[in-house]
Amino acid sequence: MSALSPTLAINEAVLRRQALGERVVHLGFGEAGLPVHSLLREALERASGANAYGAVAGSAALRSSVAGYYARRGLATEPEQVVVGPGSKALLFALLTSLHGDLALPRPAWVSYEPQARLARKQVLRLDIPAEAGGVPNPGLLGERVSLSRKRGLDPRILLLTHPDNPTGTFASPELLESVLGVARECGLQVVSDEIYAELAHAPAEFVSAATVDPDVVLTGGLSKSHALGGWRVGVLRAPANDVGRRLVQGITSVGSEVWSCLAAPIDAAAIVAYDEPAELVEFVDSARVLHQTVSRAAFEVVATAGLTCRPPTAAFYLYPDFAALLEPLAERGITTSVSLAEHLLDRFAVAVLPGTAFGDDTGLTVRMATSLLYGETENERWEALSAGPEAADLPRVRSALQTLGEALTALDGAE
Repeated sequence: MSALSPTLAINEAVLRRQALGERVVHLGFGEAGLPVHSLLREALERASGANAYGAVAGSAALRSSVAGYYARRGLATEPEQVVVGPGSKALLFALLTSLHGDLALPRPAWVSYEPQARLARKQVLRLDIPAEAGGVPNPGLLGERVSLSRKRGLDPRILLLTHPDNPTGTFASPELLESVLGVARECGLQVVSDEIYAELAHAPAEFVSAATVDPDVVLTGGLSKSHALGGWRVGVLRAPANDVGRRLVQGITSVGSEVWSCLAAPIDAAAIVAYDEPAELVEFVDSARVLHQTVSRAAFEVVATAGLTCRPPTAAFYLYPDFAALLEPLAERGITTSVSLAEHLLDRFAVAVLPGTAFGDDTGLTVRMATSLLYGETENERWEALSAGPEAADLPRVRSALQTLGEALTALDGAE
C-alpha cells in the first residue's frame, strides 16, 4: 500500500494549486473548518510544560472525563471501559487487529476502513446501504450476504458502522438501527459504531447511539469534528462492560504501547476540558452544528436544482450526490467513472470533490462533497461564519463558492 489516503491526497493537491494562486472550491476534505475555542487553547498552554510519558490508555482523569461524557448521554460507563489515543484512526486500527474474523462494511464507507482491514490481514465484505441513510447496511440483505460469504470462504465477524455517516451526511433512524443491530446479533457479528459525528446530528434529539440499542456495541469517537481539533489527534473508544470489552481494552492498550505509547500530555490535559463540557464549549458545538447544517443544506439545494439524486443532509457537513441523471451528457465528454468526473470538476471548474470509488462505491457516478472548508480561510472569517449561524450561507465567500458549484453542475448537462 503506497498511495496516500484519498482524503489526504485531495487536500494536498488542492493546497498545491492554492499555493500557485488558483482559487479552488474545496469540497474534497472533511476537516471541520472552524477555529479552536479559547478554553482549549488555554488548557493546552497551561499543560505545555508537561513532557513525561503518560498512561497508554489515557490519563485516569481523562478516562474519567470521557466516561462522564457518555454517562450524560444515558450510557453508564466506567473509566476502565475507555481507551484514549492519538485520533480515532489509530484506535480503529488497533481494534481491528484485536478482533477476530473478516470485516463487513457498508458501501459507501469512509475511505480508511477497508485499507485498515487489509493492513490487519482481513478480507472485506461490502454491503449496500438502504435508501433511508448511509453508514449502515440494508438490514433486509445483511443476513443473506453474511451467510453466503461464509459459504464462499470469508469469515465476517465484525460489522463496522458510521453513525452519523461519512460520506452521505445522514444517520440511521432508531428503527433502522435496531433492525440492523438485530440481524447483526443473529449473525454473530461484533458491531463497531464510529460515532465521531454524533455531536453534529442536525436534530440531536433524533440521534440514538448504537450502544443505547445494543450494549455490546463498541463505540469510537473523538474531538476532530465536534470541536474542530483534527490536527490535535484525540480519539476515544468505549468498550462494552463485559468480558469481550475487557479483552478488547487490553488488546488495544497492548497495541498502543508498541505503536503510539500515549496521548501527548498537553493534549490529554486539553481533552479533559473538552469532555467535561463546560457551558462555553457546549455553546461552541451547538453553534458549529447550526453552521454545518445551514451550509450543507444550501449546498444540497444547489445539487438538487441541478437534477442530481442526493440524500438530504441530516448530520455533519457532507453530501453524496449521484450523477446518474447526467449519464449521457457526461459519457459524450468521455466521463464514465466517478474518478474521471472528479478530475473533470477539478480541472475544468476548480471544484474539488472525492470520487465514490474512494469510499468503495464502484457502482456508478457518485462523489462526496464536504462543505466545511467554505467557511473561510482565516481564523477571523471562520469565527464570523460561526457567529452567522442560520445566515451563514449568505456570507459572500460561501455564496460565491456555491454559485461556482451550481455553474459547474449546470455546465455538465449542457454545452461548455
